[in-house]
Amino acid sequence: MTPDRDALERQLHYPLGNQLPGEGQTLAVAPGVKWVRMGLPFALDHINLWLLRDQFDGIEGWTVVDCCIAHDSARAQWEQIFTRELEGLPVLRVVVTHMHPDHIGLAQWLCERWQAPLYISATDYHMARLGSQSTTGFGGEAAARHFARHGLNDPESQQRIRARAAYYPGLVPGVPGEFHRLLDGTVLRIGGRLWRCIAGHGHAPEHMALHCDELSVLISGDMVLPRISTNVSVYDQEPEADALALFLSSLERFLPLSADTLVLPSHGKPFVGLHERIGQLQGHHRDRLGEVMAACRDRACSALDIVPVLFPRPLDLHQTTFAMGEAIAHLHFLWHGGQLRRQADADGVFRFSAVGPS
Repeated sequence: MTPDRDALERQLHYPLGNQLPGEGQTLAVAPGVKWVRMGLPFALDHINLWLLRDQFDGIEGWTVVDCCIAHDSARAQWEQIFTRELEGLPVLRVVVTHMHPDHIGLAQWLCERWQAPLYISATDYHMARLGSQSTTGFGGEAAARHFARHGLNDPESQQRIRARAAYYPGLVPGVPGEFHRLLDGTVLRIGGRLWRCIAGHGHAPEHMALHCDELSVLISGDMVLPRISTNVSVYDQEPEADALALFLSSLERFLPLSADTLVLPSHGKPFVGLHERIGQLQGHHRDRLGEVMAACRDRACSALDIVPVLFPRPLDLHQTTFAMGEAIAHLHFLWHGGQLRRQADADGVFRFSAVGPS
């Protein structure tokens, strides 16, 4: 039996207990590192942002890591932070871990507000720029066709997916016109301390976590979360991707870090237990892959057939599209690994079945 989420969480250590920063306030988590927590209007109802004490070009100030979505309430909370928490100093740099709206949505506003440069991977910068400027906005007809090929082809769902063309630009109306590129291994000197970038794939195109060896602190972004598993999906822009294989191999990049590393995740609370959590995530996907394999031994399955195998609870359409992406990712892992074969049925829907004897 798979351990429940509460049991897994008890294996981690939360050094701040149940403390959370209040709205428009911060909480110190390490020397020169402050935690900001902002609400989100989604089922995942918050994002953690980070302030790092900095000195850049001889000027004292702060580096911001991640931004929240472009929303009036988030701007208002930032203005409270500027007034209360920056000690009268400016924002000098804006670092974005990846291109998802809750991380980059207000980057343009922050950079313009403080005349601060943006630091992000090139892949995620250009994907965010494409999404914010495109008329499809990572939705619309292309997404509808992608999900239809994997079984989500009922007229109502198709119509609603097509209507979501403005989803991304609604949350990310623009990104700065220039950026500083982050690569795996890039070292940023922030406030006299060195922060090394660790690239991750599978959740976003080129996600950047930040590790400071001196502080034994990892800003993990969405790559390692303490309570929920990171969304790993296959999207219409790269319809045959092996996203789960990329994600699992990326997790191994964090294993050389110290066991006492304080992990600062984008969702949930700061925790210690990085190696334990990586083991939990590996076990989670190993179990899910076993369930998918068993289902495909019984009959040829589409991704829509696999959704209730992975998510045995009612889902709305927004949740279903994320679940479809995850189902495709798990099917593709087994397909690319040679354990499943893929064939299109008479309706053009991809169905996956086990290779070899049942």
